[in-house]
Amino acid sequence: MVVEQTLVKINLAAVRVNAGMNQKEWAKALGVSLYTIINWESGKSCPNARQLRTMSELSKIPIDFIYVA
Repeated sequence: MVVEQTLVKINLAAVRVNAGMNQKEWAKALGVSLYTIINWESGKSCPNARQLRTMSELSKIPIDFIYVA
């Protein structure tokens, strides 16, 4: 489980960086708060299916890379 959480954290940050956005820009694009992005990238919470789909569309990266379950 710790390994999976680490992969999710790394993937979420990598997807954002690959999309060329900082955390504030990413939050605005996804319609969430900066605090939410920070929590996702630190592994304290995870995006829902709709948010994952939006991340995938914005970054052109498949959902199964973004979120390793």
